[in-house]
Amino acid sequence: MGILAWIIIGLLAGAIAKALMPGKDPGGIIITMLIGIAGGLLGGWLGKVIFHVDSIDGFFDLSTWIAAIVGSLILLALYRVFTGNRHSHRHA
Repeated sequence: MGILAWIIIGLLAGAIAKALMPGKDPGGIIITMLIGIAGGLLGGWLGKVIFHVDSIDGFFDLSTWIAAIVGSLILLALYRVFTGNRHSHRHA
C-alpha cells in the first residue's frame, strides 16, 4: 500500500477508534490520523506475532481495517492515559 492509502486508513481508523471510545481527547485531526497510522502498524505487527497471519494485506481487505482499528484503540487508550491527566487538572 502507498503512503496515501496509509493516511486514509489512519484517518478513518483513528476516527472509528474515537467513536468506539467516546470522551474528550486532547488531540485534533492530526493526532487522530497519527494514532490511526501507528495503530495500523501496531495492529499488523500484533496480528503477525499473536496469530501468525499477514493482517495488512490491502486497502480493501477486512483484516487490514480490523488490525488498524484494534491498534488505534490500543494507542488511543495509551494516549489518554499519558495525556489525559495532564490536561484535566488545569486551573484557571
